[in-house]
Amino acid sequence: MKILHTSDWHLGKYLENQSRLEEQEKFIEELIEIAEEKQVDMVIIAGDIYDTSNPPARAEKLLYRALKALGKNGERIVLTVAGNHDNPDRLIASTPLAKDHGIILLGTPKDVIEKGPIGKHLILESSEGYIYMEINNEKVVVLTLPYPSEQRLNEVLGDVRDEADLQRSYSEKVGEIFSNLSDKFSDDTINICVSHLFVMGGETSDSERTLQVGGGMTVHANMLPQKAQYIALGHLHKPQSVKDTNIKAYYSGSPIQYSRSEIGYSKCVYMVDVEVGKEAKVEEVFLKNRKPIEVWKCDGIGHAIDMCRENRDREVWAYLEVKTDRVLNQSEIKEIKKLKPDILSIVPIIEESEINNESREDFKEKNIVELFKEFYFRERKVEPTEEFMKLFEEIVGEEGDENEA
Repeated sequence: MKILHTSDWHLGKYLENQSRLEEQEKFIEELIEIAEEKQVDMVIIAGDIYDTSNPPARAEKLLYRALKALGKNGERIVLTVAGNHDNPDRLIASTPLAKDHGIILLGTPKDVIEKGPIGKHLILESSEGYIYMEINNEKVVVLTLPYPSEQRLNEVLGDVRDEADLQRSYSEKVGEIFSNLSDKFSDDTINICVSHLFVMGGETSDSERTLQVGGGMTVHANMLPQKAQYIALGHLHKPQSVKDTNIKAYYSGSPIQYSRSEIGYSKCVYMVDVEVGKEAKVEEVFLKNRKPIEVWKCDGIGHAIDMCRENRDREVWAYLEVKTDRVLNQSEIKEIKKLKPDILSIVPIIEESEINNESREDFKEKNIVELFKEFYFRERKVEPTEEFMKLFEEIVGEEGDENEA
């Protein structure tokens, strides 16, 4: 059986107020082509399908189009579980229509998919966290654990029985669920697992939402189902295998770069070829980076403008860092953004001493408007707009009139 593993699409995501939907649409087209070219039997999407619990309509349309195309009129199973960014109820809302297209949507660990036909395949048995399917004459057992918040874990495990049970770690609770579900695995079935969680030792990036401060919602690798032939994970944006374990557990990562910390990552999906009783074969299928993130370090304002002019036709997001002995004025910022609208931020690199080493006499001679303008620059690293300063002057003027009255 051939399985395609992907995750962390974050449809509807923005980068510094710039929409990534066009790039996401191109990724979906590429994913559909890969599924067809590799003759995939099942696609697994391991959570964080959307970037927010209330995604824009365009992002929802993109998901439905993707699921329908991947399902291929029910010929292919598409198994999707919710991540910590997803609204479980919203994700599974289309379940009644999805089944005919071979699409399985699971929002919480307690969700159960109905037995019976699923597209052109068959669900033989199912319960919380467990699906037993027949896909293209192959028997498959899938353990499913959509993003397990503390509350959802307790709902699965039942009422807290004593103080010792209350004090059990998050990792131990997840381990108990996987241990109980592992009894569903059989020697004559393909045995896989899908979940959205953070396994200890995984390499993180800046674009992931922390599950819990202090690492309380971290799962030890030995708590994963050890009998699984393949474990498809979501949450971490760098493609990677789980360390310190002999099982084949992988994070497929996000399909495009979602922060400057991901500049060095090669994005991919995993192709998994697995047979009953045999070790799974895992292959990276690298994705095109159609609009990479770059950091441009410029020696002076003129160099920055030249960089934007030279790269104006390139499909690239850029963070601009400019060494300068003065503040960029509004006309220079406008020229930079006109030449290259995909500039995400402009950060002037100025020695602090040149900003702060003012004599008391200089300080006394400056009026409140000038002082505010310098304060604004120190905090934001750009000059305030003329409209903003006019508003500030009006407010200061009104307060002065009230004091005189």
